[in-house]
Amino acid sequence: QAFLGVTSTLNVAVFRHHLVLEDLVEEMKQQSPALTFGPLQRDGRIAVQGSFPALRVLRDFLLLKAKSLPEEHKRERKSHQRPRRKLQEHRGAAEARNSTRDAQREKRVLVLDTDIYHYMKSFHPKALQRNGVVISGVTDGDITTVCIDSAGDVQGLKAKEMIEGCSVQLQKILRKERISLKEPGRAGQQRHRQLCEKLKARYPRVLIIPYDTHLDVVGTSADVFGFTEEVKR
Repeated sequence: QAFLGVTSTLNVAVFRHHLVLEDLVEEMKQQSPALTFGPLQRDGRIAVQGSFPALRVLRDFLLLKAKSLPEEHKRERKSHQRPRRKLQEHRGAAEARNSTRDAQREKRVLVLDTDIYHYMKSFHPKALQRNGVVISGVTDGDITTVCIDSAGDVQGLKAKEMIEGCSVQLQKILRKERISLKEPGRAGQQRHRQLCEKLKARYPRVLIIPYDTHLDVVGTSADVFGFTEEVKR
């Protein structure tokens, strides 16, 4: 199995004055059931994971939505722009102060493949560590949502870019093979697991993820192939 997914962060804040963003996200999920959506952030950003074709379909859907925004609202904004300039200046100053405070507790979200996240934790832990940044992961099946809580916007952005870069590189080289625990009884399954642990010493860059009925083996193509072939023999 190859890792062919991609993660993108969308900003749907442009729809805030016309639609309830939570309802829009639900419509996006119905429109693109093959995609996985992270939580909607306060600033209108949402992380989406899936294949490139599915993300392009979602992008086209949102572009059509944007084009269908009511023209009345745009004209109203232009007609009120000048008399409201002073109010906007005061509001802009207040928003600038608020955004400064928000930047001090900046939160960013990434959606990663769970196997890639576990591999990153095991073999590239520095990608999930940065001074002044708290990085945590919440796993839900095949998807892990990574939350980046930073003291400043720059620190959070750099941490996000590092994790994204590491994830992209791992997607290119990693493969996964599933080994079923077919031996009858708990003792047979235990022997199977012990065999895999012994072989791991010869394949130190292979990650073994145990489950009740099978083992997932994650690593490069060469390592995964060699490992699984030895298990079969």
